[in-house]
Amino acid sequence: MSETTGRTGGDNRALRAARILGFVAKYRHIAAFSELASAHGNALAPQPGAAPDAEAFVRDLEQLGPAFVKLGQALATRPDLLPPDVHRALGRMHDRVEPQLPYDVVRARIEDSLQVRLTKAFKDFDPEPLGSASLAQVHRARLRDGREVAVKVRRPGIEQVIATDLDILSRLARTADKVTQTGRRVHFADWLDEFHRSLLGELDYCAEARNLERFARHLAPYPGLYVPQPVWSLCAPAVVTMDLVHGRSVLALSGLLRTERDFCGLAADLLRAYLDQTYLHGEIHADPHPGNVLLAGDGRLAVIDLGMIVHVPPQRRERLLKFMLAALDGRGEDAASEAIGVAVRLESFDEVRYRREIGHLVGRYAVRQADDGLAEGSLLIEVVRISVACGLRPPAELGLLGRTLLNLQQVAHALAPQLDIEAVARPHLQRLMRQRLTRSLSLSGLAAESLELQGLLRDGPRKLQALLSLLADNRLQVSVAGLEESRLMEALQKIANRISTGAIASALIMASAIIMRIDTPYTLFGYPALALILFLVACVLGLGLIASALFGDRKAPSRKLPPP
Repeated sequence: MSETTGRTGGDNRALRAARILGFVAKYRHIAAFSELASAHGNALAPQPGAAPDAEAFVRDLEQLGPAFVKLGQALATRPDLLPPDVHRALGRMHDRVEPQLPYDVVRARIEDSLQVRLTKAFKDFDPEPLGSASLAQVHRARLRDGREVAVKVRRPGIEQVIATDLDILSRLARTADKVTQTGRRVHFADWLDEFHRSLLGELDYCAEARNLERFARHLAPYPGLYVPQPVWSLCAPAVVTMDLVHGRSVLALSGLLRTERDFCGLAADLLRAYLDQTYLHGEIHADPHPGNVLLAGDGRLAVIDLGMIVHVPPQRRERLLKFMLAALDGRGEDAASEAIGVAVRLESFDEVRYRREIGHLVGRYAVRQADDGLAEGSLLIEVVRISVACGLRPPAELGLLGRTLLNLQQVAHALAPQLDIEAVARPHLQRLMRQRLTRSLSLSGLAAESLELQGLLRDGPRKLQALLSLLADNRLQVSVAGLEESRLMEALQKIANRISTGAIASALIMASAIIMRIDTPYTLFGYPALALILFLVACVLGLGLIASALFGDRKAPSRKLPPP
């Protein structure tokens, strides 16, 4: 068992929570952490010393364990939550190398999962691992038929460690949603639930084996790309056996090899394949960094580590495709409309500002100004940042797609620095759009639309008759859901409270004037004490109303509509 896993498993929940809160306290100056730290008061007291830098933030995040390593990779897709320097440091963060598991532990894990002795399942099994990460360890092996395979084994006890950490994070996220403005805008708890589901999917190695098969089918049109295939008889939720890839990372290619071979075709096919995955098949490989793309000995590019796959619904997929085409053409207004269509509008959403800033961003991207250096991935990352700043909650797929494109651009640049990515992406995206249009006009698509039209024609007269009956009998009722939670109810309550306070103040002034004429032995400054007290209370209430009107009322935002 790794040092991190053993140490985390030994901590009880209280000590673990204290350690996580200590991390928040240390980085209290960073974005939403500052609001959370101030909300906890003395519980997150400032620590002496200079503010830690971004690299220290990443190192400390890695030290917290595997759940936080994956959390850091997920945060790399959310530029709206962290400062730019921390976001860039997280973008360079990959799964850390952990101390290797003892061979006896690995053997017991495989035998318990596969229900077969190791010597019967494999002809040879290398005790020394090929790699050791936070969640798993990979070993080289050989099957009985001589086929070389890689065996990926999940670390024992990692499920309990991650479950404990995510439970603590969920409680912290719910607190942040209640006490911080960023939490109410972003909804950390919902985002963490999505992260939890994604991480559980990565821990299920049967799901990864299915991903390998499915990606191989999707990449079949590109013979230069290769996905290792699983050996289903030797796969289980904690163990996955797949083809062994003999190759090297694209970052390790020498300049001499690039001059001898032209890798532009391979890099272009990789970009097209990932565009197909996203916009045609609706799947995003969340971690295509250079370490997961290998140049095999036969000259093909091998894509490995397909544990983290995010699915994109069809309608959202279509809007993202329209957004990218609008951005490539420099149509900022259309790009803003498509981005709004896939996001959630918050109460503070400033649509005029949003359209203006997205228009400027897309304009800079279209003309390719040298000082901006904007690329497709950077464009999506900036769209996420602008969306949150303007009161719009973008979908998680937008930031994830931006991070994926940035990693792909890094891989493509390592293979072929001279490759024009836009020249590859633009015609392929247009071809994907034509394919979607053709598919919608196919016989199956027209049949589905005909069924919808048939249902409308069949149910329309009955529903119209029911509506007319309600109108004739004066029984039509319209209910507005969520009215009690809206700003309208808040404004009505404020008006009622002010009217009541003003009426009470007026009554107190009239009462004090009447009592002023009554002789009483109790005086204050020569005036009847009760009358003077009532007058002072009325003055306080009146001054409070004036102060509330001057400092509490806000001017209604301008409701300018965009031009048609």
